[in-house]
Amino acid sequence: MQIKPCYERAYYYTVFALLLPLLLLQAIWLRFTIVKLPEATGERTGNSGNSGNSEAVNVLILGDSAAAGVGVSQQEEALAGQLPSLLVTPYPINWQLVAKSGLTSTNIINELESLPAQKFDLVLVSVGVNDVTHCTRQKQWTKNITKLATLLCTKFSADKVLFSSVPPMHLFTALPQPLRWCLGLRATQLNTLMAAALADVCQASISNCANNKCSVLTVDLPFSQKYLAKDGMHPSKLAYSVWAKQAAEQFNIYPLHFKVQISASR
Repeated sequence: MQIKPCYERAYYYTVFALLLPLLLLQAIWLRFTIVKLPEATGERTGNSGNSGNSEAVNVLILGDSAAAGVGVSQQEEALAGQLPSLLVTPYPINWQLVAKSGLTSTNIINELESLPAQKFDLVLVSVGVNDVTHCTRQKQWTKNITKLATLLCTKFSADKVLFSSVPPMHLFTALPQPLRWCLGLRATQLNTLMAAALADVCQASISNCANNKCSVLTVDLPFSQKYLAKDGMHPSKLAYSVWAKQAAEQFNIYPLHFKVQISASR
């Protein structure tokens, strides 16, 4: 028997209310006992490729602790270190990392608004885990994803933006049950809202974000222990490698219209 959505919501909130005292205790216990890993060290800007070419592909890695490389020791092992070398382009690549542990979607918007206007051809965004743990309201989450996508497509003229889906938090081994179940369910809800918000943005001509410029990247990753860092929550070096590879695959099949126009004019 399939439960109607309205009954599913009522069931969820009823169970949540009953478990709330236990969930609060687990959250407090976790805050004081979880292993706190530092961000990866290393350069946060760089370039690669054919330096003799006057044009370049500008790449931005944006977001939270996963974007910042928590879980590995060096940036070369994280997204910023692995993604640029996987991009297939005749142009040199200029990349930049704007990320910090603990950032919610609201914080990331603030980071973007503080950056000077510039051109980013390809953008990979990691956002959502902190919105789950900070209990960002669904309406605010939808508004923030819309604002992020619009900012990237207008102020930063992005050709392609990939929003990595919120990871399946119900598989994070550091989280005790039933807190793990609750946060995993919330992550799933935010992913559904993210996909809907990006679909709406890409249909709005005022956003300059048509032709599926913004989309969700759902990383196909088996969450066994080897894909998790020692804190049981962040990606390991192997997980970052899979993530970077799958992001690059999506970027490589998307035409960079700005670069195509330059080539055609020569």
